Amino acid sequence: MQRFTAERTPETADRLWLCEHDPVFTQGLAGRQDHLLLPGDIPVIQTDRGGQVTYHGPGQVVAYPLLDLRRAGYFIKEYVYRIEESVIATLAHFGVTGHRVPTAPGIYVRLDDPFSHAALTGPHAPPLRGSLPPKGADSPWGGPAANPGPHPGADPFRGLGKIAALGLKVSRHCTYHGVALNVAMDLEPYSRINPCGYAGLRTVDLSTIGVPVAWDDAAQVLSRKLQAYLLP
Repeated sequence: MQRFTAERTPETADRLWLCEHDPVFTQGLAGRQDHLLLPGDIPVIQTDRGGQVTYHGPGQVVAYPLLDLRRAGYFIKEYVYRIEESVIATLAHFGVTGHRVPTAPGIYVRLDDPFSHAALTGPHAPPLRGSLPPKGADSPWGGPAANPGPHPGADPFRGLGKIAALGLKVSRHCTYHGVALNVAMDLEPYSRINPCGYAGLRTVDLSTIGVPVAWDDAAQVLSRKLQAYLLP
């Protein structure tokens, strides 16, 4: 990804890479060692993405959009929103409702009922915002109000499990690293870290919330949604 991004020109076509990693913990640029609790036999790799420590392993779809933001016509904040919206649309394809948590990038599901369309309410709900259309449709910024997923109480993760993590890098207006969607994993390694720097954050996958999906099927749906929302 680094080499591709360093060598690309304004004429280089955007790419979308999807893969499944062997077990590995990755640390972001701001990663703190105290969030690595007991890595054991799983290697820890330092990366140049943002964020703290996370886990990658079999049963997880990892997507790397290699995108020229200038050509796409939007900035990093909207890019993050579009990636999250792609994951929410992917989950919706399988009947699951995804939620955002302000200041904690990624997508979360309700542990009590991942299939409920009811918004979680509370004093820390994110600001109202229009729903995001696919690339090429009208921009959502300033559009009709729609709540993308508030959360309750003083604990922003109360009642929620994280099902997708983001870790991004932008160099010369071009993106690399990306998003990981948990499909059917061994979730034990998450207990060896503070996922994304949050102690006690529950991590889930589609399998544990009652959605049996093959890796290939989840990868195909996520690929279609990312292309629809991201790529020119």
